[in-house]
Amino acid sequence: MYVGTYTEGTSKGIYAYRLDAKTGKLTSLGLVAETPDPTFVALHPSGKFLYAVNEVNTFQGKKAGSVVSYSVDHATGKLTQLNQVSTQSPGPCHLIVDATGKTLMVANYFGGSFTSFPIAADGKLGEAASFVQLQGSGANKDRQSAPHGHSVNLPKSNKFMLGADLGTDKIMIFNLDAPNGKITPHDPPSASVKPGSGPRHLVIAPDQKHVYVLNEMGSSVSTFSYDPATAGMKLIDDVSALPADFKGESTGAEIAIDNAGKFVYSSNRGHDSIAVFAVDKGSGKLTLIQNQSTGGSQPRSFILDPSGNYLIAGNQKTNTMTTFKVDKATGKLTATGDKYDLGAPVTFVFLR
Repeated sequence: MYVGTYTEGTSKGIYAYRLDAKTGKLTSLGLVAETPDPTFVALHPSGKFLYAVNEVNTFQGKKAGSVVSYSVDHATGKLTQLNQVSTQSPGPCHLIVDATGKTLMVANYFGGSFTSFPIAADGKLGEAASFVQLQGSGANKDRQSAPHGHSVNLPKSNKFMLGADLGTDKIMIFNLDAPNGKITPHDPPSASVKPGSGPRHLVIAPDQKHVYVLNEMGSSVSTFSYDPATAGMKLIDDVSALPADFKGESTGAEIAIDNAGKFVYSSNRGHDSIAVFAVDKGSGKLTLIQNQSTGGSQPRSFILDPSGNYLIAGNQKTNTMTTFKVDKATGKLTATGDKYDLGAPVTFVFLR
């Protein structure tokens, strides 16, 4: 398991752990790549390469962040840098590799844009093939005075890219030209959540019939019906990720769906919990069934392990990772009691 971090504190880059699939316990492999603010990491489908954003605002003297490519040593987990390219926009915060391993896409938060790159056979990144500058604003003038690209996502068809824009309350829809590493606006170009919600991350149901959007500012999850043939999206529901009696400040951060598509999980920063939702088999709508404390502050991200038996949450502010056993029948979480120290953990990815 690779973990990306913020490096303003004790962390220095990307760390690796081995998971015991029987017990859920983690063994640290230490720092495997030193790089500034690798706040999101993604694996190539071959498992031979890993990519990380550097969530910085200046690269090579220009107002931009960067993406780094690495080769993966499966025996030790160590990463060897291959090359580094500019995202042409500041604050890259999320990235994904397409199913063919030929295109990498990045969301740039501070720049309010999306960038795509071709991936060579040796895993290296070419210079940007597409750059899409977003326009507009949202209802909340403090947080939404400009666009803020926050995530990039791919349906199974590998024909489209969905990009969450926190600043305009939209899910941008793009056509993906994977062989050439390019994205172009789709028609229609977007779908919208409720004004002031601030969409951050999303997941697509395994059957490709629904999209679940985690709203950072609204601390809610919006359910969209989804047409995999046309990428058509229609908002059908919105449900809070917080207990009904919660009165404090909290923002949504991460979202995941189990392999069977029966349960959706999201994290709350402020309430400091993982929300568990049951998925209605017929409508696809969600019902909140649990809020499990993460045992720390600011759970920016979490991940379900490949088996779906364990969930690992990162508490950014208290510099810890905690693990939970997943009841596959009910979807609910139970703390294992295992806690691991790591400075400002942000994101996770598993390599089998």
